[in-house]
Amino acid sequence: MPHRRHRKGMMWWHMRFIDAGFRMTLPRQAIMEVLSNTTEHLSAEEIYLKVRKRYPGIGLTTVYRTLDILVNMGLISKFDFGDGRARYELSETSKGAKPHHHHLVCRECGKIIDYTEFIDDEVELINNIQKKLSEKYNFKITNHIIQFYGLCDKCQQKNKVT
Repeated sequence: MPHRRHRKGMMWWHMRFIDAGFRMTLPRQAIMEVLSNTTEHLSAEEIYLKVRKRYPGIGLTTVYRTLDILVNMGLISKFDFGDGRARYELSETSKGAKPHHHHLVCRECGKIIDYTEFIDDEVELINNIQKKLSEKYNFKITNHIIQFYGLCDKCQQKNKVT
């Protein structure tokens, strides 16, 4: 997938770092490249192993610190899918903000499906819930995360056989 480039061939995220007062270091660039080139929800350890192939000198602590910076900058999102490991995905892509989505998480194999094909009834339901909660608690909702847990089609089939 081609990346959006800015001034003098810089990747789209370089300016976000500079604007936030951070330098674009090789480890930060490598972590952003890993996250930009996957649709998976990677853990810090998985990111570390991928980055280490290209930059053997990187430490796991550097990966954790960088992920914290990226979350605070809003470039990535951090999730807990109940497997005991934080997982990360880009909040933005080379084309701008990522479309809002929910997650379907398989409790057996850990597969995570991004759900983006909302139908009108689903959008209306979520909007109504947000409106009612905002009114009830006098709380301005700016975002939400919804995760559904269950069994993916393969695990359902596997469970039928046994």
